[in-house]
Amino acid sequence: MTTSAFVALACAFIIGLGAIGACIGIAIMGGKYLEASARQPELMNALQTKMFLLAGLIDAAFLIGVGIAMLFAFASPFGA
Repeated sequence: MTTSAFVALACAFIIGLGAIGACIGIAIMGGKYLEASARQPELMNALQTKMFLLAGLIDAAFLIGVGIAMLFAFASPFGA
């Protein structure tokens, strides 16, 4: 296999595993938010604000991985 094939494979792993991790993280967080809202409905607004902030941070980590994968794919820092 050539270097460009390994770079393409690495990009696929970065994006794929990052997407799976972000989806699982947001799903777990959403479930915990629903459980907490059902137990204490008076805290729903405060919890919702924190939930959306954390969802943005989880998604930002995935998008940073996508940016790094695009750097590898298009800028070719390894001379492929």
